[in-house]
Amino acid sequence: MARGRSVRDSALVTSVGPVRLPPHAPGQKIGLFGGSFDPPHEGHRAASLLALKRLGLDRVWWLVSPGNPLKDTRHLAPLEERVAAARKLAHHPKIAVSDVEARIGTRYTYDTIAYLKRRAPTCHFVWLMGADNFIGFHHWKRWRDIADLVPLAIIDRPGSTLKAAHSQAAKAFEGCRLEESDAALLPLASPPTFVFLHGPRSPLSSTALREGGK
Repeated sequence: MARGRSVRDSALVTSVGPVRLPPHAPGQKIGLFGGSFDPPHEGHRAASLLALKRLGLDRVWWLVSPGNPLKDTRHLAPLEERVAAARKLAHHPKIAVSDVEARIGTRYTYDTIAYLKRRAPTCHFVWLMGADNFIGFHHWKRWRDIADLVPLAIIDRPGSTLKAAHSQAAKAFEGCRLEESDAALLPLASPPTFVFLHGPRSPLSSTALREGGK
């Protein structure tokens, strides 16, 4: 997920046009799934469907990043292509694809979530992330503040199960972990709170798909 500068409430229009959030309604429970989606793959969709079911979410928003500051973005596919590919792959009434980060001019997760909470204050947002990303979560800008903004759902990934469970972030929030059997309580829980979700694990990764296509 992309993690730029702070976004002010008045920053509603940028060079790529006005900011339009995906459809939402007061009280809805919405999973936020950020990433470069370069390219999107079935693993993204499977993780979203797992979160929808286990967390009792009303929607999942795929937030397609203009570029992750922790990664080399020199060969990143154009945003428009990645958004179009994500929409084609998602193909589900409860999954919406958004380029909101580019429209509000941010690359940092904290700024993105803070903006969405201001725009939709009555929605209950949950941050969705793979266990592989949770391992390095402590490298994200304002990672502790992110955990104070929204509950976190950590979705298991092949090869990351044990490392994620013993990561610096897991240790920092050790007393805030929900039992997986209580996962449906997460969207309404007060942060910091997180849960690990286990289910069918996809071995797919965007990096491997890119390199395989070269």
